[in-house]
Order: sequence, then C-alpha cells, then structure tokens
Amino acid sequence: MFKITLSLIITFSLSNSLYAQTDAFDIYDWMESLKGEWILSPAEKQVGTDSYKSPKLKSIVGNPNKPGMVFKAIGKNSTVQEDLLPDTEKQMVTMYHCKDIECNNLKATHYCVKQNQPEFIANLKESTPTRIVFDCDMSTQVCQSDEDHVHTIIHEITENGRHLKSSYLSWKDKKPKDISSIYHFDRK
Repeated sequence: MFKITLSLIITFSLSNSLYAQTDAFDIYDWMESLKGEWILSPAEKQVGTDSYKSPKLKSIVGNPNKPGMVFKAIGKNSTVQEDLLPDTEKQMVTMYHCKDIECNNLKATHYCVKQNQPEFIANLKESTPTRIVFDCDMSTQVCQSDEDHVHTIIHEITENGRHLKSSYLSWKDKKPKDISSIYHFDRK
C-alpha cells in the first residue's frame, strides 16, 4: 500500500510540475504548431455544440475544399494569426503574440463579428500541453463592460494533433451567456 501511495504522490508531483512549467514560449510554440488549414469537422464530430448549424456555415461544414480555420505566422514569426471561418459572414480573426519583449505572457486580440475587439492574456495556470486558455484582459474596457463579447478562448488539441476544439465563450452583463461558439476542426 505504501508503494502505491508513494507512486501516486510522485506521479501527481511530476504531472503538476510539467504543467507548472508551461510558460509563454511553450504556449506560443503550441500555437505555431497549429499552422495550416483546418476543416470544420462533419456534424457527427461536432460534439456538445450546435454552432456549426448556422446557415452561414453550411458551405464549409465537413467540406475538405473550404477551410474552417487557418493559422499562420506573420511578422517574422512574431505573431500567430488565426482566421476563423474564413470567407463566411461569421469570419473573425485573432492575433496571438508576446505581451512584452521578454515574452512573460501571451496576449491576443480577437476581431469579432460582434464588432468589438476583446483583448486576452494567456492563463498559464490553466493551460496544459494539450489545452490553451486565454482569459479576457480585465484591465481593458470591453472585458469590464456589459457588452456582449468573447470572454474566454480555449483551444484543445487531440488525436495526435489532428483534431482541434476551439471554444469562444461569451459574456454579457458581466456574466457568462448560456450560448457560446464552439467548433471542432480536423487538420487538412
């Protein structure tokens, strides 16, 4: 029993130390690894969401010829640009980059169809090697407002880097909304 308990304690400590070591460079590298085109997964893979059912997205759901998300590095690899739902009425762009020259944290700005631009800071404590969390930067006006805005962005990678679940969790009147945009993508 002692060996099992000791083994569990060591495993827990090691796994916690791995996640505690996640820093802005790790997250930026992870974001860079998403480079390329992703197709919006077919309906059967859109688990836990109805976001893909928007009539504005009908032409791209499961269509291997039309990307649902595109990531690319710009500015000599200083910024990762995420183009969500390109060439649709719901197209949005998020730019991810180091917050400062030392890259102590990552910052993101989301250019939304809600006609606002919430800014985000990477949540280093909640992010893991397979899940990145960006929280609204509460020092900014949009994040403190009653305005409907994306308040949290979460990217989760599975299937050995071939499947991506992206969640854009919205707030209004300073509290979470019941409905947010969640999409599943497959690497093209």
